[in-house]
Amino acid sequence: MTTLSRFLHHLYFLCQKELLTLFKDPRMRIQLIMPVIIEGFLFGYAANYNIEEVPYAVVDTSGTSSSRDFLAHIAQSPTFSCVAICGNATEIGPLIDAGDILAAVVIPQDFEKQLLHGGQTPVQVITDGRNPMIASMATNYITHIAADWSAKEGFAQPPVTIETRTWFNPNQLSRWTFLPSFLAMIAFVQVMFLAGLSIAKEREQGTFDQLLVTPFSPTEILIGKATPPVLVGLFQAAMVFLIARYWFEVPFAGNLFTLFLTLLIFMVSTTGLGLSISSVARNMQQVLVYLLVLMVPMVLLSGLVTPVDNMPAFLQAVTYADPMRFVIDAVRRIYLEGASLGEIAWDFVPMLAVAAVTMPLAGWLFRHKTT
Repeated sequence: MTTLSRFLHHLYFLCQKELLTLFKDPRMRIQLIMPVIIEGFLFGYAANYNIEEVPYAVVDTSGTSSSRDFLAHIAQSPTFSCVAICGNATEIGPLIDAGDILAAVVIPQDFEKQLLHGGQTPVQVITDGRNPMIASMATNYITHIAADWSAKEGFAQPPVTIETRTWFNPNQLSRWTFLPSFLAMIAFVQVMFLAGLSIAKEREQGTFDQLLVTPFSPTEILIGKATPPVLVGLFQAAMVFLIARYWFEVPFAGNLFTLFLTLLIFMVSTTGLGLSISSVARNMQQVLVYLLVLMVPMVLLSGLVTPVDNMPAFLQAVTYADPMRFVIDAVRRIYLEGASLGEIAWDFVPMLAVAAVTMPLAGWLFRHKTT
């Protein structure tokens, strides 16, 4: 038997042993499946967002004093932050795709002429539907600002009408944004817990020393411990995908291979974190404490709850070490935009970097604890 075949043979039996251990307990089977279904429905119905600032761009094809005054009225609002001035509407698309802006205001060429003749002047507001609460808020605020500006200018009837166009999420449904992100979050939580508890559970049950005297090397044992959590995480992510796609009817614009490859890379990086914790913890109680301390900041810094752009500069720098930030961005873009593998490739770099650090670290800690 060659070295490779022996390794694969050992890995097969280790994975089989871990999966049987996971699923032989009826309570564990329920814990692995039912919470995913319940939470998928719960978050799908209950997801909600709030935001303080909206980065936006302007396209002023009128270029008149009236249009400049109207745009200045928008810029005075603390709710908005103008980050780009575009020459024409075709420049808006790349900015929204890249996430640089969440809204755009397009002033028509005959803006001042229509005002002088007492007619209705439509102003187009383009919003990013990947953030439905932001899109809705931006539209409402600009509508109010237009009414305030009209009153300030002395118009009896508000002449400015707001025409809204929402990209990626025409109905501005929160679940369209949250459920794709929940694929990554449920995988993160389950993989961290399963990987984190795996070695500590063996120690607590007194079977860890028995495992060490088997013909398996420490590296084989570690990979055997890492593989089942990843498989379970992929399975649970698939369950959430089916709920999102076929129950809530959130249209999937991307490619399944790209989506699950992204989740796989993310889960490898988080498995390394979980195994590192499991290697240093003396018991399962310590693992739970370590996981709580690590996971809560990772979720908060991921952009799932609060947009990264709204965080202080030093926290934005910290988020580059959080693989959840990049998997959330990648999964949303794949699911809602149909982004290709090449378009989200840069999101892989931080996740692979974390995996390149955490997996060898977990291996070193494991070997150190077994010598």
